[in-house]
Amino acid sequence: MPTPVLLSRGLDPVLGIFTGFFAYYLHETHPRTAPPPDKQLAALVQWKWAKWKREREEKLNALEREAEASSRVVS
Repeated sequence: MPTPVLLSRGLDPVLGIFTGFFAYYLHETHPRTAPPPDKQLAALVQWKWAKWKREREEKLNALEREAEASSRVVS
């Protein structure tokens, strides 16, 4: 028995992805279901990005301090 296909093998995944994005957009923007502004996806992504950048900067600074300390010992 062949697998059921709604429109076509290539168009079904596109339709599914579009439907998912559209449903998420409606969930985020509808007044009844919308999360508070600090819990929306854009704010969470900005927070995560800033956290990642801060941790990366701290790691790079630690590596620079370690490299400076090792170069002083060698000199």
